[in-house]
Amino acid sequence: MSRIIAGSAKGRRLTAPKGTHTRPTTDRVKEALFSALASWFDTADEPPEHQLDGVAVLDLFAGSGALGLEAASRGAAPITCVDTHTAGLIRDNATKTGLRVHTVAGRAEHAVQRHTGTVDLVFVDPPYDMPEVILDNLLAELVAGETLTAQALVVVERSSRSAAPRWPDPVTRSWDRRYGETTLHFGATDQEQP
Repeated sequence: MSRIIAGSAKGRRLTAPKGTHTRPTTDRVKEALFSALASWFDTADEPPEHQLDGVAVLDLFAGSGALGLEAASRGAAPITCVDTHTAGLIRDNATKTGLRVHTVAGRAEHAVQRHTGTVDLVFVDPPYDMPEVILDNLLAELVAGETLTAQALVVVERSSRSAAPRWPDPVTRSWDRRYGETTLHFGATDQEQP
C-alpha cells in the first residue's frame, strides 16, 4: 500500500491495484521526483501543499493514481489520470484522500488523442516490458498534438535496464536520474535543466 507523502493529503493511504500489470512507484522515487519538480517549477521554498499550484497534469498509465494524487496534494490542477484497468480504483483513492482528479478508463494513446486543453506536466509510467518503439510512438504523438504547453515537462519512469526514450521535437532538453532499479527520464519543451 502506498501513501501521499506531502501536501494537503499527507499520510493518506492509497489502495494499490491487484495483479501484475502495475508497478507502484516507491516512496523514495516519488520523494526524489517531487523534489525535482519543486525545483523545476521554482517552488521549493513554498509549503508542500502549494508547490504545484496551477500546474495542469496528465498522468498516463496511472495505476493507483499515486503520482496524479500526489501532484493534487501539492496544489496541481486540473489533473487527468488515465489507465486501461484501474479508473475505478483511482476514483476510490481520490475519494479516500479528498483530492480531485479526472479519471479516464482507456489506453494512453487514445487519451492523448482525445485530451482537450493543455498540460504543463505529464507522467508516463508504462509497464517496464512495454517495447521501446511503442513508448517512442506515444511520446511522438504526445508532443505532436496540442496537449503540451510551450514550457512543458514530461517525466517517463522506466527500468534502469531499459534504453532511454527517444525524445521527439519540440523536446529541447532531456536528462535522467537513476534510483536503483528505476530511472526517471525528464524531457522539457523549452526551459533550462534544473
